[in-house]
Amino acid sequence: MYGWKTNASLRTPTPKHGFSINLLLESVRRHGTTLLRNCPIDLNMRILNTTQIRELDAYTIRNEPVASIDLMERASRAFCDWFIVRVDATKKVGIVCGTGNNGGDGLAIARLLNDWGYQVKVWIVRGGVSESADFKTNEERLPENVDKEDVLESTDRFNFTGRDVLIDAVFGSGLSRPPSDIYARVIDAINAVQALKLAVDIPSGLMADSHSTPPIVRADYTISFQLPKLAFMLPECYAFTGDWRVVDIGLHKNFIREAATPYHYTKAKDVRKILRPRSKFDHKGTFGHALIIAGSYGKTGAAVLASKAALRTGVGLLTVHTPQKGYDIIQTSVPEAMAIVDEDPFLFTSPGDVKRYNAVGIGPGLGQDKRTATALARTLGNFGKPVVLDADALNLIAGNDALLQLVPEGSILTPHPKEFERLAGSWKNDFERLEMQRQLAVSLRSVIVLKGAHTSIANKDGQVYFNSTGNPGMATGGTGDVLTGIVTGLLAQNYSPFEAAVAGVFLHGLAGDIAVSEIGMASMIASDLITSFPRAYVSIAKK
Repeated sequence: MYGWKTNASLRTPTPKHGFSINLLLESVRRHGTTLLRNCPIDLNMRILNTTQIRELDAYTIRNEPVASIDLMERASRAFCDWFIVRVDATKKVGIVCGTGNNGGDGLAIARLLNDWGYQVKVWIVRGGVSESADFKTNEERLPENVDKEDVLESTDRFNFTGRDVLIDAVFGSGLSRPPSDIYARVIDAINAVQALKLAVDIPSGLMADSHSTPPIVRADYTISFQLPKLAFMLPECYAFTGDWRVVDIGLHKNFIREAATPYHYTKAKDVRKILRPRSKFDHKGTFGHALIIAGSYGKTGAAVLASKAALRTGVGLLTVHTPQKGYDIIQTSVPEAMAIVDEDPFLFTSPGDVKRYNAVGIGPGLGQDKRTATALARTLGNFGKPVVLDADALNLIAGNDALLQLVPEGSILTPHPKEFERLAGSWKNDFERLEMQRQLAVSLRSVIVLKGAHTSIANKDGQVYFNSTGNPGMATGGTGDVLTGIVTGLLAQNYSPFEAAVAGVFLHGLAGDIAVSEIGMASMIASDLITSFPRAYVSIAKK
């Protein structure tokens, strides 16, 4: 999402104590955890694997320099800074700690919250994990007035009840296998408690870089240190992470900038670097001529949405190819666009001369008639430059290997998950799907935009950018048509395919976030994104 946002049922945060815990719990019960997913850190947001995260910690300790115990203190303070403005200090807090560094974080958090006046109880799970040095130090620092209880293998029952908030600090991101024995029992007990649950850095049991199997803590919120984890981007992990935040703990930026990773998280500043300012003597010819091929009988609305969106990106000229029955609708609904009509009254059957356009977007509302498939083949074969493919264009390609071979290098394919499955085949889990997306992008030497809560954009080099904007209100018919128009409009303005996809997806989601702040999620329709799009552009420029 864009910036700090709150659910309508919650109060705006206030200094020190902020949200009532009862309101938070009621929001989770009624709406699910739908607060912001992103973080306010102004940093090139790379997504590192667990090995790189350990190396980043060590690099910071060595080169800042800072003692490891002081770095742990910094992380714990960042967690508490986020916590204390959202949870009332009259609420009872429980913290379940392991004996590694994540547990050390939990003990430091307990001490700091105790200093803030929270009533804190700590459970220490003493299983097979050895005690880290920093864990031992923070256990020694724990004030005597903090209630502490050991959880041992011989403990018959774990009673984590009686707390308004339960914080999970059992395992960190270094976990390499599913929890078992006492740890599995502890996680099950945490999940059984009726309380607001927060995870320190990552929910215990969740693998950061690979598919996970239960037991896994089901957190309402996850407070991650410095950078998000790959798992946070994937739908299968949301049941465990809840809504996640990133807090800055001052890890060394040089390491982050130089770390080799295929995974990135798009922020506003990344899009600002892509978008180009206009010059005084620019004219409509400077900003390209786009062609939208969309619509069929009963689905001309898809062509209208895509066309209006393309115009809002600032494209110089726009032509819409529509069946004969759609001509009056396009001319009336989108007067800024030119229209050409197909030979058929109801379908797209003949592309005409497409070479004169700078970019072509094709697919919304086309239908899957055989004559449309033939016309699509002619379009791909004749244009010879990157195209934007969506909706029925993708469905036609998925059923025809010959069409797939005609997709020009550098094209932008924008499937939703079901369309992607038709293109690439089925998958066992979301990590496997992500790898299939990367492989398809590399094999087609094109850009694959897999739409979703954190839309992932893979390029021909296997790099993936996850989007940080958007909200569930956008899960309504026509929003994909709007995205097709946005990306086509940017591509026509001579942005590279990857730039057009990254910027287009971000602005599309940002327009949705602006709209939802005014009309809510349930009432949002695709046209609202087009209405909000100019403000999305302006907000990027202002930053």
